[in-house]
Amino acid sequence: MILFLLSYLGGVLTILSPCILPVLPFVFARSDQPFARSGLPLLLGMAVTFAAIASLATLGGSWAVHANSWGRIAAMVLLTLFGLTLLLPSLADRMTRPLVALGSRLSNEASEKQGSITASLLLGVATGLLWAPCAGPILGLILTGAAIKGASASTTLLLLFYALGAATSLAAALLIGGRVFAAMKQSLGAGEWIRKGLGVLVLAGVVAIALGLDTGFLTQLSLTRTTGVEQSLLEKVGLERKTQNIAVAGSSLPVEGVMPELAGAVEWLNSPPLTKAQLKGKVVVVDFWTYSCINCLRALPYTEAWAKKYAASGLVVIGVHSPEFAFEKIPDNVKKAVRDLGLTYPVALDNNLAIWQAFNNQYWPAHYFVDAQGRIRHHHFGEGEYDESEKVIQQLLREAGHADVPGGIVDPRAQGVQAGAASDALTSPETYVGYGRAENFASGNPRMDRSAAYQTPFPLAANQWGLSGQWTIGPEMSKLDAAGGKITFRFHARDLHLVLGPGPDGKPVRFTVTMDGQPLGENHGVDTDAAGNGAVTGQRLYQLIRAKGAVVDRTFTITFHDPGVQAFAFTFG
Repeated sequence: MILFLLSYLGGVLTILSPCILPVLPFVFARSDQPFARSGLPLLLGMAVTFAAIASLATLGGSWAVHANSWGRIAAMVLLTLFGLTLLLPSLADRMTRPLVALGSRLSNEASEKQGSITASLLLGVATGLLWAPCAGPILGLILTGAAIKGASASTTLLLLFYALGAATSLAAALLIGGRVFAAMKQSLGAGEWIRKGLGVLVLAGVVAIALGLDTGFLTQLSLTRTTGVEQSLLEKVGLERKTQNIAVAGSSLPVEGVMPELAGAVEWLNSPPLTKAQLKGKVVVVDFWTYSCINCLRALPYTEAWAKKYAASGLVVIGVHSPEFAFEKIPDNVKKAVRDLGLTYPVALDNNLAIWQAFNNQYWPAHYFVDAQGRIRHHHFGEGEYDESEKVIQQLLREAGHADVPGGIVDPRAQGVQAGAASDALTSPETYVGYGRAENFASGNPRMDRSAAYQTPFPLAANQWGLSGQWTIGPEMSKLDAAGGKITFRFHARDLHLVLGPGPDGKPVRFTVTMDGQPLGENHGVDTDAAGNGAVTGQRLYQLIRAKGAVVDRTFTITFHDPGVQAFAFTFG
């Protein structure tokens, strides 16, 4: 019930977000009509339609996205007609006849006479098709859960509660706005001008949505509006992870829960399958990771060092490889990554996220520290705090009765991609190149799942990126259809990484990277040379830039000399 309440509150907060601006004219265009017959059906139609479309989108099928794209076009046509009836009363009679045939009287004159519930509901459906709310932490939590665990009735209800929250705040604004408009009409006789002004706003809203402002520019503006409030709500109710926190006599580490079974892995590497019973009496570190995750890669030198240092004292480190992208589910890819990374401890291939869900995990990387009795005593999400984590291992080993626990702290001195991030200078976020989670795309509206030509506009704003050339943008990645294609990103970080893969034929794809239009020189990464040249030979994370000197805004461009490359996500360090 707490999550449903949070979903509702997250929806209420959308009234403060710029992403609500494009649909406000559609809502306020009928603010002078009776709320029960006009405003309420419109808002309910909007809420239910948004929840239905968003639920279909979580299924991951491109057909749902295409259906919504066609629905948005139909909605824009319908609302354009509605705006024209408000702006040009002389056309209202002509437009009313076909709309009546569709069951909707959208002209202002007809609506004033009878306040058609059907017309309002139809407008609400159209508005729901167009609405693209800014994805703050609460909506992100809902959609991430759906992506991991699959769409369900619970997901649809959460989305519906979110939409109803938005409808509630809009209803309050509509009721207030309706009274203001009524007062203006009575005192100024300005009804005609108000109607025309609303018509202009409706048409402006359609234009804004058609230009993608609702999912582009306005989304960027919203980052500082409601995110902080939503994040504080999540932290207050403790949705990050619920733990029991039962005190243990003589120990500073409470019991957070019981380690679940390690069942559901499709394969184990470096070990036969391990069970909870087999691990009884051992101190266990469970590390959730995936091999294209830069944060995970930077943590692995520590888990490997712990496994070697404390093996004789009773420690077992288990890596749970929980894939993010489809290519990470291929066992041979993971086996190669384990070999290349030099991991010697057991690794479970959690392709179906069975172990992930058993731990109720939500993060890459995530470390769970289990005592000799099978109880979770500590956890850490993300990179960092390695000294504290190692001290937890030492304490749990001593509690288990081991007197020969080594002291000190490991220093793996990781190099290349696995070297620690310059976190104090990092302002560029992880950015996905598929339309499923893409943000800050500057090359126009993506043509989903079909080949199209793109051009990157210049100059790019901070953290914007674009495509040039012939590309097919899919839900998870973008594929280059003709040689010479480019990806450009305006970033602020020391390191730039890009998850790439060759085409289905597996042939290497040659590329050249530039920074601010110049060869990389000493700023090259481990997968590029001083001239910026390299090749995509497998599906993995590539370090393309490691900049020297002060970290400032830079423009990265990669040009692919062969077709077929698949680009998944940018990460920075």
